[in-house]
Amino acid sequence: MVHLSNWFPILILFALAVVMVLVLTFLSWYLGPKRLTAIKAAPFECGSESSGPARDRFGVKFYMLALLFIVFDVEAVFLYPWAVLFQDLGWTGFVVMAVFLLPVVIGLVYEWKKGAMELG
Repeated sequence: MVHLSNWFPILILFALAVVMVLVLTFLSWYLGPKRLTAIKAAPFECGSESSGPARDRFGVKFYMLALLFIVFDVEAVFLYPWAVLFQDLGWTGFVVMAVFLLPVVIGLVYEWKKGAMELG
């Protein structure tokens, strides 16, 4: 059985984090500005004034490209640990990763041929 004394530093760290969150939240509320002006209420993004309505429509191709980016980005996350442990995994690891990558590569070729990666 694990002694609870081993977990005491983690409990202290957790308690310190909770206290810091509460103190900083209270200080920002107490010391922060209270008056709302027209300039403070105006929308502001990335250092430039907003232009046009916020409800503009985007084409489906934009969302498809974003979805493809997320899917292939997640695939890259799985490739990194495999590449690091490539020699330790041997042929079994190679075959498993080949089975994993085959549908990904087929999907990439399919999307490329369909023109889903072009916004224009």
